[in-house]
Amino acid sequence: MSIDAALLIARSGLMHTQRALSNAADNVANAETEGYTRKRIVAEAVSVSGQGMGVRSLGPVRDVDTALVNEINKRKSELAAAELRDSVLVRIEEAHGDPAKGEGLGDLVGKLRTSFIELRHDPSQVVKQQAIVLNAAQNLTNRFNDLSRVVGEARQSAHDGIVTEITKVNATVREIAALTRNIVERTGASEATADIEDKRDLALDHLSESIGFKAVRRENGGLLLLGAGGVTIPLNENGDTFSVAPGALSPAAYYGGAGTIPPIVLAGTDVTPLMSGGRLGEYLRLRDQTLPRYQAELDIAAVEIADRFEEEGLRLFTDPAGVVPDPNVGYAAPTSTQIGFAGRIQINAEVRAEVRKLRDGTHVQPPPPAVPWFTPNPVGGPAGFITLIDRILTNSFGASNSQGSNWGGFATTGLGPDGSLSSPFGMPQTIEQYGILVTATQASDSAAAGAAVETAKQLSDGLQARFTRQSRVDVDSEMASLIQLQNAYAANARVISTAQTMWDSLFGSVR
Repeated sequence: MSIDAALLIARSGLMHTQRALSNAADNVANAETEGYTRKRIVAEAVSVSGQGMGVRSLGPVRDVDTALVNEINKRKSELAAAELRDSVLVRIEEAHGDPAKGEGLGDLVGKLRTSFIELRHDPSQVVKQQAIVLNAAQNLTNRFNDLSRVVGEARQSAHDGIVTEITKVNATVREIAALTRNIVERTGASEATADIEDKRDLALDHLSESIGFKAVRRENGGLLLLGAGGVTIPLNENGDTFSVAPGALSPAAYYGGAGTIPPIVLAGTDVTPLMSGGRLGEYLRLRDQTLPRYQAELDIAAVEIADRFEEEGLRLFTDPAGVVPDPNVGYAAPTSTQIGFAGRIQINAEVRAEVRKLRDGTHVQPPPPAVPWFTPNPVGGPAGFITLIDRILTNSFGASNSQGSNWGGFATTGLGPDGSLSSPFGMPQTIEQYGILVTATQASDSAAAGAAVETAKQLSDGLQARFTRQSRVDVDSEMASLIQLQNAYAANARVISTAQTMWDSLFGSVR
């Protein structure tokens, strides 16, 4: 090997080592920078006519498994959705009260029944009628009102959250589009893109919390985003990709053909059914499925309780207009007044004004011209009147009416403002059983959401730990690498020094 060749090889080694040292220093300096991945400088051997002439340094390369990154984004999307669902449902579970303390809907119905039992022991005591029965009835209506309010607020928050997430998605997509354009341009010019790819992966990481997607990377640095529901997400750098309008939601509002909830729009097309995954997908699920079902179950419980008292001659529960909804009309029927009744139910003003009617009844049931099943105890009638109380205890709280006919159970299908939802349980017979089921089912949904968070977190953390081992900066390893590179730098410097000495000796011998 000639001295010139030795100098060229040593010089190329010095230059490569210098770049590797600089890269290692950058790795250490950015070890705590969000989204930064470890870079390495790849060396390529250079030869001329089979003769080695040193090495050539290529641009910094990321040590990243893109398949692993896609899986991390998928799991992060699931975790964000699970955490959101858990945070919403736990508030509703809390609003149901603690069943262990007798605070659930079924427990409050049971306490109302117990209050009538106590009233029967001495129906002449008006104070007892007011203090015990009305208090139990008031506690039940308060629970219905509170639960309906919490569900309604959660549903409104879900729609507001959809608007917020769409804003985040649009901003992140614009960022990804700009970074992708930059990567494509640099790739075409054979320039380094590793740092920009880190920034794009970080933006994709943030996007995964809002919406589910799959990222398909192209050889030229381009990117294709496929939404989890099948919609292609265009990389729009200069405008909003999606749009959705804010709005105030009532219990009767719903998304759909005749609904009043505004859709999510992409290029003039309603893509709401295609938006899934992440917080956005969970907000839609809560707004359009879970929470409308909860509201319907509460409404049906309130309607059935009011109607079963009404049918036996005591109009104890009504809406503010003094009306009891008809449970035989479909929940979502145009003429139905059931939707939102749990939020409107109250103690009948007539009963509050004349508390004796808890004992004596409020109206003939059924009204003329039919043969009446029950006629109220008139003013001045027997103070020990128990006919109505027995009807309430036996029938209103039982499975059949005074004529021996079954009440017909509780609606478990055709729920929601558009009639498209169903309860996940069978049909009980008594109002107490239904109250217990509603509380238990909605509380179990919350427990399942909490368990889903733990499962999603374990999966996400496991994948993230694997990614960290492979792609994040290990300062100890980088410091060890710096020592090796310094030794390599010194070795190449010695070669150059030796070659210089040889040149000096050669020139000296010629003089």
